[in-house]
Amino acid sequence: MKKQDTSIRTLGDLKKSAYQSKKVKDELRDNLIAKMQAGEAMFEGIVGYENTVIPEIQRAILARHNMNFLGLRGQAKTRMARGLVGLLDEYIPVVEGSEINDDPLNPLSRYALDLIEQNGDKTPISWLHRSKRYVEKLATPDVSVADLIGDVDPIKAANMGLNYADERVIHFGLIPRANRGLFVINELPDLQARIQVALFNMLQEGDIQIRGFQLRLDLDVEFVFTANPEDYTNRGSIITPLKDRIQSQILTHYPKDIEISKKITLQEAQILPQQNEKVQQSDLVSELLELIAFEARSSELIDQKSGVSARLTITAFEHLVAAAERRSILNGGEQTSTRIGDLAAIVPAVTGKVELVYEGEQEGAAGVAFGLIGKAIRTKFPQIFPNPETIKRRKLEDPFLESKSWFTENELYLGAEMSEKEYHDALHSVPGLRDVVGKYAPNLNAGDELLMMEFVLHALGEFNLINKDVADEGHSFSDLFNQLFSDEDYEE
Repeated sequence: MKKQDTSIRTLGDLKKSAYQSKKVKDELRDNLIAKMQAGEAMFEGIVGYENTVIPEIQRAILARHNMNFLGLRGQAKTRMARGLVGLLDEYIPVVEGSEINDDPLNPLSRYALDLIEQNGDKTPISWLHRSKRYVEKLATPDVSVADLIGDVDPIKAANMGLNYADERVIHFGLIPRANRGLFVINELPDLQARIQVALFNMLQEGDIQIRGFQLRLDLDVEFVFTANPEDYTNRGSIITPLKDRIQSQILTHYPKDIEISKKITLQEAQILPQQNEKVQQSDLVSELLELIAFEARSSELIDQKSGVSARLTITAFEHLVAAAERRSILNGGEQTSTRIGDLAAIVPAVTGKVELVYEGEQEGAAGVAFGLIGKAIRTKFPQIFPNPETIKRRKLEDPFLESKSWFTENELYLGAEMSEKEYHDALHSVPGLRDVVGKYAPNLNAGDELLMMEFVLHALGEFNLINKDVADEGHSFSDLFNQLFSDEDYEE
């Protein structure tokens, strides 16, 4: 990326320098090639797209295309659009005072042309940083052509003593002001069809029309759009002629495996240093958290056209750590770690991030959330321990028998506020629990061993081998058949 001499302040000095004007698409292309040759990452903080989305973006830039990022919510579309700024030159020269970032060597606006005609080589120039060359607009139903392209400004005409036939009365919209930079429209289908029509000429021919003015402004803009799939966006769609003018449509996606999803969550979650000091983050609980999102993305109770945003696991992880921190505070600030029971604390994050179909509405948002937690536990458990369903089906020796039998005469309560000692003593009161963990998950430290013992209890509950109830601020475990009989007695 070539450094520019930003001490140059006049058009004459700029002409004497080695500066050469470059179209923004060529600028993006040249700087991308330099990054690729140097082995540098194209984007900072974008994980899981290395072999899918990013190569498509690179091909689009090399082809000098405008782009549309098409995908469900929470797939980093806007972040990637903003990240493209890093491929622009650090500074470019502009005619000082220009509304549309006029290139001093190739001016477009009447203001710049008149200024250069009047001052010649003494025309003042300034330097524009790449961060100022990015314009973003969220498409909403109230967006107008004037917002995007421009309109006649009567106040300007009055102050300058101009009639409406003079093009200097024009107030430029967002797109002309993005000249020589990036212009991004988020949620393009939300833009009214008649407004989308106004983009045709700018995408194909590069010119604009304002209130009958026959302007031929050869705008230099890289257009980037983001959109949800049309079959989900009931509010509108991208009209076919506009879609035809966007040369590259790039499909985004959710993380393809748990490790990538976990990396994104840890990277994006806003965890304070003092929280990290008090709360140890358990790998098992973190993995279950990601599994909940994967289960949600295949659940029949959730509208899959809406998608399950990556923000679900990010905010859920923040809830999880907050739940453990709360326990630490209530117990005098002692060190703690995230527990399986803390997953109940993520329900507010889940219910706020998914849209339910009719069957899910009947189940209730909280019920769906707890169901997803249960499915995640049932998915993970057989990866470590024998599958209880296989044991039953094949009539194998049951390693959980001693622990299950204990519950015929006993109950166990694991409270969310339990101190570390209370948590330890409660889990060790269940015979056989530590032995089964030692057999199938050996060589764990004391903290992870306790967590795995709790995991076994929750899994036995999810596989209907013991009864598990969500109690006030915790979970209770008891005998399954005693619970069934007590339910029948209650009904009588």
